[in-house]
Amino acid sequence: MDSKTVKPYKSFTSFTRRDFLYRAAAVGGTGLLLNTMNAWGMGIASTASAPPALSGSGKGKKVLILGAGLAGMTAAYELEKLGYKVQILEARSFAGGRCQTARKGFSLTELGGEKQTCAFDEGHYINHGPWRIPLHHQSTLHYTRLFEVPLEVMINENDHAYVYSENAGPFAGKRVRIKEVKADMRGHVSELLAKSVKNHSLDQELTADDQRLLLDYLQREGALTAGDLQYKGRSGRGYAVNPGAGLSPGPGTPSDPLGFKDLLASKLGNVYSAVHDFPMQATMFQPVGGMDAIAKAFEKRVGKNIRYKAEVQTIRQNDKGVTVTYKDTGTNKVSSIGADYCLCAIPLSVLRQIDTDFSDKFKKAVATVAYAPVGKIGLQMKRRFWEEDDHIYGGHIMTDLQGINTISVPSYGFQKKKGVLLGYYQYQTQAIEISALSPKERAEFALAAGQKIFPQYTENFETSFSVAWHRVQYNLGGWAEWTEKTRAAAYPTLVEGEGRILLAGEHLSYLTGWQAGAIESAWQQITKIHERASA
Repeated sequence: MDSKTVKPYKSFTSFTRRDFLYRAAAVGGTGLLLNTMNAWGMGIASTASAPPALSGSGKGKKVLILGAGLAGMTAAYELEKLGYKVQILEARSFAGGRCQTARKGFSLTELGGEKQTCAFDEGHYINHGPWRIPLHHQSTLHYTRLFEVPLEVMINENDHAYVYSENAGPFAGKRVRIKEVKADMRGHVSELLAKSVKNHSLDQELTADDQRLLLDYLQREGALTAGDLQYKGRSGRGYAVNPGAGLSPGPGTPSDPLGFKDLLASKLGNVYSAVHDFPMQATMFQPVGGMDAIAKAFEKRVGKNIRYKAEVQTIRQNDKGVTVTYKDTGTNKVSSIGADYCLCAIPLSVLRQIDTDFSDKFKKAVATVAYAPVGKIGLQMKRRFWEEDDHIYGGHIMTDLQGINTISVPSYGFQKKKGVLLGYYQYQTQAIEISALSPKERAEFALAAGQKIFPQYTENFETSFSVAWHRVQYNLGGWAEWTEKTRAAAYPTLVEGEGRILLAGEHLSYLTGWQAGAIESAWQQITKIHERASA
């Protein structure tokens, strides 16, 4: 800035504020700068597409991280760059937390359950943890770009897939292409609205010019006939006989639209909302070969600092540091480790069972949050009948079948011989009920339901792999389930941490159940650790 243009009496909001921010950065580093800006509602911290640009050094200080999930490894990666000595304790024999992929040889034993070892063919897998990355999650995409994890499109909505409902009135028990529902609802509603305009029902709301413009829009939107503005179907809903060569099939045979009253009675119109909620999109991303590629990319960089099979037993702190005891699950030997600060990235569902010296208020906050019961199953089919017979390439079959919710066909390996589809994705009571079944019974349950939609289902089934996240020892749930009430009661306390211990994970975000929630939570909390360590 040219000094000659600076007038001596500047308001606080311009010169003095900027001057103060420069000084805040100089004295307290970026952490103080971010907090100052946030306090003034300038909100720079909410633009989380890159890790915090922290200045200063952590040399000579040690941070102990509990849990080598995405939050723990993100923190380790960024803190090490600042010069901190980092040690991670991980109860499992591998890193990644819930970021897991089941492929040939992968084993899982749920609490009270039998050991499952995945027997899918080489090259096939199921992401039984996180399985899609939205474009909004630039924090996750920051690391896939930085670590050169190749991505491919994950088809999150495919209008050529089916919707199948047992409670759909006239369409109950019938599979209907999603595109038919969408095309016909758009057509019928457009026709109805066009009639209202023609009958002068909207004269009070719209001028004559607006009405002409609306009719023009409705004709295009609903594919209405030019003269009488009626909906008689559209090519986008599909043909009864597709057009082709010669005279037969030649131009093809158009298909008849579903009746408006039938569609209304069926309530199938709710397929519209599938990708209209943040952060869902029709096309999302997935790492090539499985979601655990992200966890493995982190592990490659911070793995030297991870102590595996280290189950945390006790957490203690004083004004000098933090001490944690842990048990080696291989040898049962208990050891102790100290650090200046601790970042605990253990799910709250597990943390509340650990012996800590947190205050009663903090312990109560840790115990406040419920975790979602969640179940998934992967079914390997010997033939990709959904592609070969039904021409569905990627996307989800939506259904109200009890305990199924979604059947999803793979977005990789198109036109290969075999494929693994997601046989159910269930939550809450249904997830709890199905999780009581053996893996074999879960597969039978998924097959019996899928058979109602695809007659090819059972005859093509080969092998399955299922997970009930609420029964997985070091997770005890799919994700944190906050309510407005629990957010108000516990969230600020947990975000603040206590003494030399801070928490991180998807549970300390508004992106619960997403990898971005874990990553961005870690970014925020290492800023706080760095501030405290630099003070």
